[in-house]
Amino acid sequence: MENQTASQSYPLNKLKAFRQLLYQKGFGYYRDAQFELVDALLCNQAARSFAELTLTPLHRRRWCSAYAAVERGTQRNNQVRRLFAQQVSNNGVQVLALDTTIWPHPGARTLAELAHEYQTTKSKRGHIFVRAHRYSLLDWIPERGQSWALPLDSRRLAPTMATVQLAVDQVRAVCRRLVGQTGRKLAIAADTRYGTHRFLGPLQDEPCAVVVRLRRDRVLYGRSPPYSGLGRPRKHGQRLAFKELETWPMPNAEMHFVDERWGQVHLRAWFDVHAREDYGTEFNLMLAEVRLERRRRPQPLWLAYQGAAGFTLADIWRWFDHRWAIEPSFRFRKQRLHWTLPAWQQSERCDRWTLLVDMAYWQLFLARTAIQDEPLPWHKPQEKLTPGRALRGFALLFAQIDTPTCPVKSRGKPPGWKTGQQRRAPPRYSLVKRCRKS
Repeated sequence: MENQTASQSYPLNKLKAFRQLLYQKGFGYYRDAQFELVDALLCNQAARSFAELTLTPLHRRRWCSAYAAVERGTQRNNQVRRLFAQQVSNNGVQVLALDTTIWPHPGARTLAELAHEYQTTKSKRGHIFVRAHRYSLLDWIPERGQSWALPLDSRRLAPTMATVQLAVDQVRAVCRRLVGQTGRKLAIAADTRYGTHRFLGPLQDEPCAVVVRLRRDRVLYGRSPPYSGLGRPRKHGQRLAFKELETWPMPNAEMHFVDERWGQVHLRAWFDVHAREDYGTEFNLMLAEVRLERRRRPQPLWLAYQGAAGFTLADIWRWFDHRWAIEPSFRFRKQRLHWTLPAWQQSERCDRWTLLVDMAYWQLFLARTAIQDEPLPWHKPQEKLTPGRALRGFALLFAQIDTPTCPVKSRGKPPGWKTGQQRRAPPRYSLVKRCRKS
């Protein structure tokens, strides 16, 4: 009984300390209003508009204070990201997933830096173009096979900035926070969007391993042979086309094993290959084939990796398998934490709201082991709670953790809009054409 009480009190104490530090170091102006807005996110799942978030009893202020908190409030982004990084575990290799997602604004005209973005649909085309902001997120995946993906660095991508360049800046910033102080071992897992020398080259000197998925139509080259003394030195070695089996040389490493999730796994690796665009950026290549008892076998997976000295091919392949948790994480933030629900008139307000959603998500993760599972009649009980199940039972914890915010002070009735004062229409912006290099 005492051990059970201690196991429940530790995550609660950790959550209390996190909330206190977040309240003290994470906000500037409108600190109390912003913090209560985060609490409202964790307790109001049925909100159909931004104003309905203020109907929860935990939001003790008027509905207009919620708008003022996002419109005029300030945040200390670097300190908040540093606080997020302090929660990352020190045990083993920590996998960070990198990806982008969009925030659609189909009817917005007053938001700056909007661009046409792809949005997947169930139509015959499979996608449509929408006016949207694109966000680049670098998330920590604490455990393989789970749907938790904790945001460490979330930034809005300007249409004039290349996606890869922003990703490189995010990885470097996170490495300084995690590796520089505590010596954590990091592995960055990314999708085909980052399978280029523009991403792998700048990260060769960073204290992290990188594993990136490659397109199945790529053509790579081996290291050039020694100079023969005649003519111009060769830049490229043997050609390796993914779709042409006869161009594959003998692999430098090979491995067979059985995975608990994917069954039989066959891995082959080729060392020191490069793309035609940049022969100076060399990396290692891996081909992963799995054999599941399914009607359709999964497609072979081509991976590029670097900075993984001392690790087996199975370790590298499992790092990339970690990253799949970031996909349901995007859906959870948009549907359950109301990330894309508000319609702001300025892009900076979208960034402030994004950080508030990240704060709420981190609190769910820290409290997951102290939350009692409350499944619906058609749900099965869970030992390890998913983000959705943790959100369902989080409201019951507020009686134990309380709030660090100050009580509401009545300031009387506001004077309102002055008679005869003209209203200025907000500036309108046109769509920006996205950079081709992105």
